[in-house]
Amino acid sequence: MIVVDGLYKSFGEVKAVQSVSFTAKDSKITGLLGANGAGKSTTLRILYTVLKPDAGSATIDGVNVVEDGLAARARIGALPHGAGLYPHLTARENIAYYATLYGMDPAIIDERVQTVIDQLDINDFSDRKTKGFSQGQTTKVSLARSLVHGPHNVILDEPSNGLDVMATRSLRELIRKLKDAGKCVLFSSHVMQEVAALCDEIIIIAAGQVAIHDTTDGIRNATGCDDLEEAFVKAIDMVEMAE
Repeated sequence: MIVVDGLYKSFGEVKAVQSVSFTAKDSKITGLLGANGAGKSTTLRILYTVLKPDAGSATIDGVNVVEDGLAARARIGALPHGAGLYPHLTARENIAYYATLYGMDPAIIDERVQTVIDQLDINDFSDRKTKGFSQGQTTKVSLARSLVHGPHNVILDEPSNGLDVMATRSLRELIRKLKDAGKCVLFSSHVMQEVAALCDEIIIIAAGQVAIHDTTDGIRNATGCDDLEEAFVKAIDMVEMAE
């Protein structure tokens, strides 16, 4: 479970995150939505310990991400937006290297790497060097790296970016399987159809604040909009008009 409590983060005069609080539960898929610059990527970066908040706290399975970042990282699989690969390593070598960094038992790394290669259907290019990979291939290998150690919490920043229709369908099925296995899945997306199809709960961030956190139906009821995209826009407008 991921718990965020009163996070603040500024970059100079820019207040990127202002008192953001929410809980992403186990066995649930939680969507984090917001327009560009709303603060969602900053929030995710704090959760996977790339940034430190100015105030507030965040815990992964009860482990504070600031006070014990190493232990928190061991409990998450993170796919940052625009994640890169080591170009002179093969896909398999990239994944295995991350398994080593996660401190996995060397005796099981090869088997575990093959498992995620099979799960994400990347056998066709698993032994090619990643230099020159398409965006979709890069995303799949980056996702495999984030899942190789079997984390209980999975944080995905726009995971379907660059994927074709079939790859996107496979990704959605994998995310559902992670939920069914009891994992906590928190992901960011701009694709409303994807959010509506996958999410148990949705958090909409606007101007660095949580505008609304509810189920899809709850958000529609609260905004009076049947269409999720219209509800998203209205929730953002409500925050901006209140400022």
